[in-house]
Amino acid sequence: MKEISKTVEALKPSGIRRFFDLANTMEGVISLGVGEPDFSTPWHVCEEAIQSMADGRTHYTANKGLLELREEIAKFHSEHYNQNYDPKTEILLTVGGSEAIDLSMRALLNPGDEVIVMDPNYVAYEPAIRLAGGVCVPIVLTRENEFKLKADDLKKAITDKTKAMIINYPSNPTGGVMTEADYREIVPIIQESGIYVVSDEIYAELSFDQAFASLSQFEEVRDQILVINGFSKAYAMTGWRLGYILANPTITKALTKIHQYVIMSASTPAQYAAIEALRNGYDDVILMREEYLNRRNLLVNSLNRMGLNTPMPHGTFYVFADIRPYGLSSEEFCNELLNQEKVACVPGDAFGPHGQGFIRISYAYSLNHIKEACVRIEHFLQQFK
Repeated sequence: MKEISKTVEALKPSGIRRFFDLANTMEGVISLGVGEPDFSTPWHVCEEAIQSMADGRTHYTANKGLLELREEIAKFHSEHYNQNYDPKTEILLTVGGSEAIDLSMRALLNPGDEVIVMDPNYVAYEPAIRLAGGVCVPIVLTRENEFKLKADDLKKAITDKTKAMIINYPSNPTGGVMTEADYREIVPIIQESGIYVVSDEIYAELSFDQAFASLSQFEEVRDQILVINGFSKAYAMTGWRLGYILANPTITKALTKIHQYVIMSASTPAQYAAIEALRNGYDDVILMREEYLNRRNLLVNSLNRMGLNTPMPHGTFYVFADIRPYGLSSEEFCNELLNQEKVACVPGDAFGPHGQGFIRISYAYSLNHIKEACVRIEHFLQQFK
């Protein structure tokens, strides 16, 4: 047989899934690795999907998705985020945010185009760039700068070959955020360079300590921004696989062209469920966010008390704990913690070389699981004292 694609062969397996799979082979493991809400999808949302099937609404939708849903998305983003998009020409429903990332890279890139990524960053960005023929150019984010993107670093990273940049705030894995003032410093650079920015805002509703901000709110660069969002995190709808992209009409047309060939349309029952979520589910979002906030405070305070230096995340449901004083690599630390105490976390370097020295811990789990995990982590750390 002929060999498979060299590009695919060179891709590394996801470090997140690797530790998740390891944890599943052991009994009694508390897994704080995967970023999936432990909440079930609110029942009224499920009921709407069930009713849609009972009514026979099980056929393909338009490639872009149900117009009714796109109208609800446009309304939601206008009211909550001051982002204004035309539901007919600027919104595309996708199979989760993951398809949206892939579509964005394939629609924007020619072979050899450079894409700026943050380091550390979410694990799916760099593979999507490489599969589309692009070249990754990292910007190192530091704890000292609260894992924010700084204007000077962006200026240095842009070249004549730069086509786009991918950002994710609130950030997976760091929990870092960008404020409106932070974005204002980089807007002139984006405008002058003409690059596109793919802004993954899937954790927008999980902003805790300040109002969520987006580059798309700046009119001077609005048409250069592709906003990715979805229903997985805020509405506890991970398994429904429904996301969306907001972009100018020219880009949306290109995205839809790819989408119609590889997907056709997103799941019809999931789209009806999402309409219900947007119309009547915001109270559910608020309740879940309050619970995440309680978990965050418990986890961060507990980890710092036991000596595991952990900055306070201002969004998402992750902490990025600093393990550098313990003399182990991120992978060694996670392996030993799993083997000795049966607590699964994710090595920081799964998210890029400069995640080395950190571990990502998810608090998308019950308070009881988090409390027991903290007892085990504290016991594990005793050997270093």
